[in-house]
Amino acid sequence: MNNTQNHLGRRDVLRAGVATAAGAALPMLAFAQSDTLRIGVVSPTSGPLGIFGEGDGHVLDLVRKTVAGGIDAGGKRLKLEFIHKDTQSNPVRAAQVAKELINSDKVDLVLSTSTPETVNPVADACEAAGIPALSTTSPWEAFYFGRGAKPGEPSPFKWTYHFSFGVGNFAKLYADQWNLVPTNKKVGMLLPADADGNAIRGLLIPQLEKAGFTVVDAGPYQNGVADFSAQIALFRKEGVEIINTFPFPPDFAVFWRQAAQRGLAKQVKIMQMAKAGLFAAELEALGALGHGLHAGAYWHRSYPFQSPATGLSCAQLADSYEKASGKVWNQQLGATASLFDAALAAVRACPNPKDRAAMAQSLATLKTETAVGLVDFTAGPVPNCTPTGVVGVQWVRAKPGSKAKFDVEIVSNVDHPRVPTTAKMTAYAMGA
Repeated sequence: MNNTQNHLGRRDVLRAGVATAAGAALPMLAFAQSDTLRIGVVSPTSGPLGIFGEGDGHVLDLVRKTVAGGIDAGGKRLKLEFIHKDTQSNPVRAAQVAKELINSDKVDLVLSTSTPETVNPVADACEAAGIPALSTTSPWEAFYFGRGAKPGEPSPFKWTYHFSFGVGNFAKLYADQWNLVPTNKKVGMLLPADADGNAIRGLLIPQLEKAGFTVVDAGPYQNGVADFSAQIALFRKEGVEIINTFPFPPDFAVFWRQAAQRGLAKQVKIMQMAKAGLFAAELEALGALGHGLHAGAYWHRSYPFQSPATGLSCAQLADSYEKASGKVWNQQLGATASLFDAALAAVRACPNPKDRAAMAQSLATLKTETAVGLVDFTAGPVPNCTPTGVVGVQWVRAKPGSKAKFDVEIVSNVDHPRVPTTAKMTAYAMGA
């Protein structure tokens, strides 16, 4: 054999060796990939809804530490990788980042939270792609009917599941909470022209009327409106003493300042907020106008539950956020923790979490305790959704020595009796 032939022979041997090594590595690589579950997380951390996602990064850090060694699922140890993306409070971007997670990041499961503007477009993207998805913190009716499901008809959704409060929870809570102080039972409804407003208008108003309240609906308005003078004039004319609204947080501040300027705030005895009025920063921005405002809460540091995904009690979760951020705890902390609690419970219960159909079935049959209480998809009311309880709360000036300017007290637990009340409800009194 000449030198050239000898050289070529060695090169061929090297090629064969490399090919053999690569071939041997491929099964190992595939095995490694199959033992990692990639989970996409979508929430608003900037924009007008950004206050909802303020603590999401902290909760995710806690979860990552808790599951750093992996979890047991499907008869083996499964590593978890979380990829978090911000919607910037934009539904179009919410759909876009969901598609990025599906097509580019190749996630196996998508989690999303905080208002229909986030969870609906994310769920639609996952449904179209056949990716299991779980979400929370949006009325379940806005998720289910707002995406095209019809009452009394089979669910059109195979891959997307949602747990959160619903209209029935609000109706039950308000019927109790609004009877805790004397009023004329005339309710002004201020509802935006969005998925929340549409669901509430069609479903809650009839239940309030059935409970004995007279409802004055001011009609739909566009999010971001700067002038509520027409609605305020109507509420004053009709003599409403209760107002209920589901606005973007910045819109409520505009409305309530104008209500104070035009005399409506002095007339009102119960100012019931939903979607807005959930965070201490909102109340601080209102100053004296914030004292005595009423709301519903889907989580509170006094909830008597544990969060398996973070390894903390509700009180510990609130404390950990305050220590890490220097900010006051907020109710979305527990809701976000509950999303991971439920998701990890579904993963653990799934015989093969990497199989999409198996993972979707695990979500459909999920029944587990979380930071917000029991999540039970076997109980309905529709195949893809299950409600979680809410409590009635009231914002009051913080006690001396408190880190915050406002505290939030639990004043009604009729919809969530496992949660203790912390104070008695009082009427709103402007300037008190």
